[in-house]
Amino acid sequence: MPAQVVHTAAPKIESTFKAREVEGILDLHFYRPIGFRLAGLFAQLKMTPAAVSLLAGTFGVMAGHLYFYRNLGINIAGMVLHVCANALDNADGQLARLTHQESRKGRIIDSVADHLVFASVYIHLTLRCAFAGASPAIWLLALGAAISHALQGAAADYYRTAFLYFAGGARNGIDSSSALRSDYRKLSWGPRAWDKLLLALYLNFTLQQEMLAPGLKKLRETANTVLHGQIPGWLKQRYRDAAGHMLKWWRLLMTNTRMLVLFLLLFLGQPIYYFWFELIPLNLLFVYLIARQEKMAESLEQLVMARHST
Repeated sequence: MPAQVVHTAAPKIESTFKAREVEGILDLHFYRPIGFRLAGLFAQLKMTPAAVSLLAGTFGVMAGHLYFYRNLGINIAGMVLHVCANALDNADGQLARLTHQESRKGRIIDSVADHLVFASVYIHLTLRCAFAGASPAIWLLALGAAISHALQGAAADYYRTAFLYFAGGARNGIDSSSALRSDYRKLSWGPRAWDKLLLALYLNFTLQQEMLAPGLKKLRETANTVLHGQIPGWLKQRYRDAAGHMLKWWRLLMTNTRMLVLFLLLFLGQPIYYFWFELIPLNLLFVYLIARQEKMAESLEQLVMARHST
């Protein structure tokens, strides 16, 4: 009797998404399909998601350096490297979900790589402007833009993760600074110095997020205490209805928007306006979204408490 052949269904690209609601149009139709193919290749090569993150960071840092030169051809080469870096940045997460290697350490390395990429972009754009005769005040302008970028990115990531957690579909909960601080204290600076350093960076990142969104932090803590970490259907739906329509605005504070504006300004030969774009329109949107989300979080936290007391 012939042996029975078992056919295993090939993984679908949707299985490597965080959730379709938090994906942008460019991600869904460009970066995610490319990332899915790259993830399949990296899985065959036995590469880890962390290794892909570091490769993405290397490409991105090189791209930032190429933005220093006042030559459009060299800048275009940088743009190509930047797009490759973003594709790899998508692929590392997709590889982690495809091979079930999702971990906090992987998320930390990915975050560090992302910060290094845009640090390279900001430093080299500032040097370009300085060498072109800009006022020394360019350094203050760039610093203000970089700080704004860091805070906007932290908040956008926090609210996107919160949507996945409260509205359903999240594989993991939201990291809290108290839990991270406890884990940090357990590590020594001896043989696990690298892990302790990474966790210190992630703890600082999480503290920034909680500082920016105290209402969301309180909602999460109340839900964990009152609901024991189990999000009921009524809260999932309430959160989805209240926060879902704001996701498209939070996406404007993510990488794709910055890259498109930066590329346009490089083509125009006016990269200095990238700093002003960060400082004025993106900060205005940032403040507006924070205010809306915090009001929503406060309302839902009160609702959770009211339902619990009845």
